[in-house]
Amino acid sequence: MQNSPTFGNDGGAYADRFDDWRLLDGVRTRRIFAFLIDYFMVFLLIVVAVPVIFLLGFATFGAAWLLYAIIGPLVALTYIGWTVGGPSQATIGMRLMDIRLERYDGRRIDFITAIVHSVLFWASAVIFLPLLLAPLFLEDKRTLHDLALGTVVVRSRR
Repeated sequence: MQNSPTFGNDGGAYADRFDDWRLLDGVRTRRIFAFLIDYFMVFLLIVVAVPVIFLLGFATFGAAWLLYAIIGPLVALTYIGWTVGGPSQATIGMRLMDIRLERYDGRRIDFITAIVHSVLFWASAVIFLPLLLAPLFLEDKRTLHDLALGTVVVRSRR
């Protein structure tokens, strides 16, 4: 597979490197299980963060206790930003399920793109729940937030 996109006659980039059907084989199911594993990982991180924030609250005269209001999203977005935006381009759940997030243009997923991908997922889940069914009908099994960011979840290369 090549690392950069090829260009068509119209000058637009397209990623023929994702044409291999094996990259998308089983991605929907693997994505669901990776999601469940990652939820568990975020839960564990929150369990660890709660007593840490409690102790920090004494050192900050209670100011750290305000973090309890945003602990869930804060932990989840940090976890996704560091894992998907890191060298493996995948969360722990994604790694266990042998999938990763890639960009169509071949560049690495950065911390901000990983967070925006996650936020768009949640926004689409809250606002357009039926649209989360898009991977059931799209040939490349991409969600709407994948389409919006130019990303695709594929099987990891070993």
